[in-house]
Amino acid sequence: MQKHGKINIASYSSYIKFMGERKDISKALNVYETINDQTMRNNSSICNSVLSSLVKNNKFEKAMSMFEQMKQNGLLPDVVTYSTLLAGCLKVDHGYMKALELVEELENNGIQMDVITYGTLIAVCATNRRCEEAEMYFIRMQAEGHSANMYHYSSLLNAYASDGDHEKADKLVQNMTSAGYTPNKVFLTTLLKVYVRGTLFEKSRSLLLKLESLGFAEDEIPYCLLMDGLSKSGKVHEAKLTFDRMNERQVRSNGYSHSIMITAFCRAGHVEEAKKLARDYEASYNKYDVVILNVLLCAYCRAGDMDFVMQTLRKMDKLGINPDQYTFRILIKYFCKEKLYLLAYRTLQDMRIKGHQLEEEVLSSLLLQLGSVGAHSEAFSVYMILVSGEKAICKTLHEKILHILIAGKHLENAFVVVKDSARFISPPAAKKFLGAFMKSGNIDLLNDAVEAIHDSGHKIDQDVFHLAISRYTAQPEKMELLLQLLQWMPSHGYVVDLSTRNLILKHPNLRRHQVIAEIMAKQHAIAST
Repeated sequence: MQKHGKINIASYSSYIKFMGERKDISKALNVYETINDQTMRNNSSICNSVLSSLVKNNKFEKAMSMFEQMKQNGLLPDVVTYSTLLAGCLKVDHGYMKALELVEELENNGIQMDVITYGTLIAVCATNRRCEEAEMYFIRMQAEGHSANMYHYSSLLNAYASDGDHEKADKLVQNMTSAGYTPNKVFLTTLLKVYVRGTLFEKSRSLLLKLESLGFAEDEIPYCLLMDGLSKSGKVHEAKLTFDRMNERQVRSNGYSHSIMITAFCRAGHVEEAKKLARDYEASYNKYDVVILNVLLCAYCRAGDMDFVMQTLRKMDKLGINPDQYTFRILIKYFCKEKLYLLAYRTLQDMRIKGHQLEEEVLSSLLLQLGSVGAHSEAFSVYMILVSGEKAICKTLHEKILHILIAGKHLENAFVVVKDSARFISPPAAKKFLGAFMKSGNIDLLNDAVEAIHDSGHKIDQDVFHLAISRYTAQPEKMELLLQLLQWMPSHGYVVDLSTRNLILKHPNLRRHQVIAEIMAKQHAIAST
């Protein structure tokens, strides 16, 4: 066609759509870029084909970016353009807010919404759990003279499913049948979802039987809906009966039903059943993604089977499937349960490298367990992860890590805790820290440690000053630090006691030092008073 100059708007539009259906986005975009005629390039049919191809291939942000560029180049969007972009809002986070922006722009441009636009908008509301808004658009559509079809009814029903509103759902069914529509597979399956989320399990079972009789239960989805609802309501045995019935009827399955039952068994503490079903899945299916691997991993971890845990991790690595935050969470909890705390810590490091976060509760538990086995520096690393987070950590944790670090003689790390969080530390803990730090801590930080404890409101004992001054007098090169401490003391309500005074005066160099002599004289006068 290009060779004979027969390319027109329809051929460009059809070819771009075809490339989009084949998921060849790059070729679709390349064809669009080759259009030299600006009028043809801005034609709404061609532009809509490009946007539709991007939306269908989950390139919504790219579609919105191109949409803005197209408008700048002269595109006049029509109702199809907006319907296409609204369909993209179904697949993205915060899709409802993006949809509202598009609707506002549509209305500002004087474009009337049609049944397709309303249907897509109601579906967006349902996906984002906006039940009242879905109802509003449904009513508004009918008020404008548009007749609802099965897609509109199914979308509104899906909105009711988010809250399990079975009363509104039943009324909608009546309205739909009165309008002459017969419920189809999608509608009845959505209605089953409503009943399950409303915990109407008897009605759910009856509806499942109806689906079976109509030939609408040939795949696992309706069974999975009921199983999931039963298991989350603590009815694991009934969920298992549904699972068994599904298998007896040889219903088509992708393994999703196995995933639901394994999770249900794990949640209920039936670890051996979970492990058995996990093994059954691996024997029956060869389909793996991070979700199902996490389910299997959870089952093996709950059963305490290290061999299968490592086997699952090797499989994940072999298949090139990257672990997500749930993978790491499962492993860290398992390693802690097995008292493999250092392995849990290394897993935590790997988790952070990959950009995932762990809950404070799990981190706090790991910190204490690392401390209990003498992994003091690792415990401090976990503590630093906690304090660097956005949320304030439990106040008692500061003192707990302080005791761990003092016990492990990691005094410089203990100093970091005190410097930043001394106000959360009790007087006995502060005294314990100062005693250890004055004896063995970094001599250059002794004064800083004293000031940090004092500034947090704790009173410092005389033996702390005695220990600090003893270390200074033993190292003449630390004369400046000694002077700073002696000058700081009286300005903060402390004086040198007799034993410490005698300690200083025993050193001829200090006794003859003019500044020290003056300080000692003033301190003696204060002490006498």
